[in-house]
Amino acid sequence: MSKTILLVDDEPHVLEVLRVTLEDLGFKLLEAQDGPGALALAKSESPDLVVLDVMLPSMSGLEVCRTLKQSTDTVGTPVIMLTARSGEDDAQAGYDAGADRYLTKPFSPLTLLTEVVKLLDMELA
Repeated sequence: MSKTILLVDDEPHVLEVLRVTLEDLGFKLLEAQDGPGALALAKSESPDLVVLDVMLPSMSGLEVCRTLKQSTDTVGTPVIMLTARSGEDDAQAGYDAGADRYLTKPFSPLTLLTEVVKLLDMELA
């Protein structure tokens, strides 16, 4: 059974890079471009992992992360924050919101893939 990953970013080109990085490994990918859409998909689809931007329209990624980590349905779902916000305080805010990893843009697809595999307790073939 393939793992499901929810990708959340308001930039279509970032979603495309994420898709290209992950789809060939057999992951089922879901996409949202804002916080409310991400929360709705997380509730209906129960992803195994969420890759989440911080700066989203209508609701910040930090708020989305906090909501995911407080919901009984998604409390155990790993969250990777993937954002252009690269300050030390930004990373701490991400971890305080419940993020399991905090990666900054521009990002290395290999680094992202490594973190996804670790958090999903998988091995790369």
